Amino acid sequence: MIWFNLIIVVQVISALAIIGLVLMQHGKGADMGAAFGSGASGSLFGASGSSNFLSKSTGVAAAIFFGTTLALAYIGNSGSSGTGGGVMGRVPATQAPATGIPGGAPAQTAPADVPTLPAGSAAPAAAVPATPGPAVAAPAADVPAAPAPATPTN
Repeated sequence: MIWFNLIIVVQVISALAIIGLVLMQHGKGADMGAAFGSGASGSLFGASGSSNFLSKSTGVAAAIFFGTTLALAYIGNSGSSGTGGGVMGRVPATQAPATGIPGGAPAQTAPADVPTLPAGSAAPAAAVPATPGPAVAAPAADVPAAPAPATPTN
């Protein structure tokens, strides 16, 4: 467990180092400004500029990141059994598969407290009237008319 935590810490530090190193690097056209005298491109990292130091440091941080990722994958998979199947490999094999409806299932009957229709009688007709009632008209006299649009005066 201590190795797992140590590898996580190293991986996070290497990821942050990659982010910082990539952000500090110059783009392809960054030296154009230095050629015209608007900056000192080689003062901090030497005469060769920062490209060699930063690019090599980024490569080292990336190699550490990939190494810790592989180590975490190995540690994560080393505790599982070799049978495969993932999570379903842990289910016991003693359960029989479902075969549908069992043959000896009783037929469903209505409960005893549900009333039934007497023999020979039909179901009652719906309580909806056959013809629709008269349509209700909206009161037109109570609605005021819309005001006339105002005419612009010049």
